[in-house]
Amino acid sequence: MTDRFRPTFVLLPALALALPPAARRQEPTPAQVIDRASKAFSAARTVKAGFEQTLVNPATGTESKATGELVLQQPNRVSVRFTQPAGDRVIGDGSWLWVYLPSAAPNQVIKLPAKGKGVTGVDALGDLLTQPRARYNVAGATAATVGGRATRVVTLTPKSDGQPIDRARVWVDDADASVRQVELTDANGLVRTLRMTSWTLNASVPASTFKFDVPAGARVVDRSTLVGGR
Repeated sequence: MTDRFRPTFVLLPALALALPPAARRQEPTPAQVIDRASKAFSAARTVKAGFEQTLVNPATGTESKATGELVLQQPNRVSVRFTQPAGDRVIGDGSWLWVYLPSAAPNQVIKLPAKGKGVTGVDALGDLLTQPRARYNVAGATAATVGGRATRVVTLTPKSDGQPIDRARVWVDDADASVRQVELTDANGLVRTLRMTSWTLNASVPASTFKFDVPAGARVVDRSTLVGGR
């Protein structure tokens, strides 16, 4: 009985190879992967994401880690609040960007114009996912798993010189087009990796999320004239 049915199973691989291209599973192109992520991101009113950050400096051989929450609200509001180092935060209220990092510079607040030249990169997701193919060359689309989620990894390189990053890698979720991980490499070789521990679109976000109050005793350093601000 076994010998009688053996030829049937032998033929199955050959039959699969004989299927026309349209019947086989089509792998997404790099452009399709980043376009899915860009469309989902741009359609959302708000994005809230928990993250784990790893910062590697090849020049010194050092590595540092941080955790926190990123909140974005279209079109120009951002909140990055760190739980480690606790108290560090970067707030963009639509007009100004406030950088307060007491773990590194106690009692100092940096004030920058929200859209000034030189502040790009604070909102890494917005920078990468807003019209990405107009500003970046896109390659890759290889399969990878992040936190148990199936993703595709695309590599973005700027089309013009003078950008804050030399290269970015973006892990896009196969199921919902969310961003599961981002890796940014700057001109000095510094590598920043953000792995998303949560990702929520259109979450209710109070207005106070994007309000920055200067801590008592802190000195405000206005850098607007140095970055092409008003």
